[in-house]
Amino acid sequence: MKSLLFVRSSFSYFWYFGLLGLIIPFLPLYLDGKNFSSEEIGEMLAIIAATKIIGPTLWAALADKTGQQLGIIRLGAFLACALFTFLFWLNDYWPIVFCLAAFSLFWNAILPQIEVMTLNSIRKSPKIYARIRLWGSIGFIFFAVITGELIEKFSSEVFTYVGFVILFGLFISTLLVKQSRIKKSQITKTSSITDKLFNVNFAVFFIAGLLLQLSLGTYYSFFGLYLRDLEYPTIAVGLLISLGVVAEITIFIYAGKIFKYFSIKSILIFSLIITSFRWFLMGHYGDIMIVMILSQLIHAASFGLYHSASIQFLQQHFDPSQQNRGQAIYIGGVYGVGGGIGAYYAGTLWLEGSGATNAFDMAVLAAFVGAIFTLFIKTNHKNI
Repeated sequence: MKSLLFVRSSFSYFWYFGLLGLIIPFLPLYLDGKNFSSEEIGEMLAIIAATKIIGPTLWAALADKTGQQLGIIRLGAFLACALFTFLFWLNDYWPIVFCLAAFSLFWNAILPQIEVMTLNSIRKSPKIYARIRLWGSIGFIFFAVITGELIEKFSSEVFTYVGFVILFGLFISTLLVKQSRIKKSQITKTSSITDKLFNVNFAVFFIAGLLLQLSLGTYYSFFGLYLRDLEYPTIAVGLLISLGVVAEITIFIYAGKIFKYFSIKSILIFSLIITSFRWFLMGHYGDIMIVMILSQLIHAASFGLYHSASIQFLQQHFDPSQQNRGQAIYIGGVYGVGGGIGAYYAGTLWLEGSGATNAFDMAVLAAFVGAIFTLFIKTNHKNI
């Protein structure tokens, strides 16, 4: 892979996941600063997650028909940035909900296209993909730490300023990327995507992923508020989340070697089981710093390892011309439905912090049941 192509792809991942480094730990704090209740925050985050069901699927269908992934990425980045700026002037529940939902509708549509373009450019090499993807993790860490310090010094309103800078950087990065060409022979001989979607292996894989995202709902929605209630300093939010991403980066670096020795199925099962244990530790012993550090290190499996294995599964399961739709359907259903349900129920169970343990126990159960579902994936492919 040429160095310039590597840099351009890595730059896009840096900004895209840098925004996640802002949203995951600090959006709940920002909304809490607007005096919304935990139930309202859960509803808002569930609505945002639900946009992943619609946006990526519609845009992916257009990308598969036109082959213009790059144009869609650029348009999505521009509209996401433009819509996000309205947060500078909004304070009420419904206006903020509509603003965040509209922004998220376009922002979430970008990722499947970036993933497919990157994988096409690198010939689906797990080793090179992992190296590019880790720049997303670096962006996540950078903005999580910087934003934590800025909020500590100023206020939660810093969220909107940092968000605008990141989204503008993302848009600029899309102008530097070039779309690789796919040979005609790669995109004409394909089977029906319906057959692939109703395949038993995909159904089991899909449900397991949905349950994992449901379990992550409590963490993504209330981790910052949880640490605040446990009297951790604000900067600890960014640092602890960044620790999890450091572990994630380590996994991405060695993902290529891991896939040589373990099957996709075994990696998925391991990730789900240890994630279930992670939520137990966090929910029952969150006031112990060493336990929180351990639970964050497990993020290497909860996201990094599971994500890498999922990408490999999707690449093997869908034909080249189905990749955009396959990625979008998976992201929409798993991240949208699973994340939305997880955020909503976490909000109903949280009860301004008094129900934190119950919310994490729900996450424990969801991840464990996901592991049970994964046991039923048939190993009919040499790498699965």
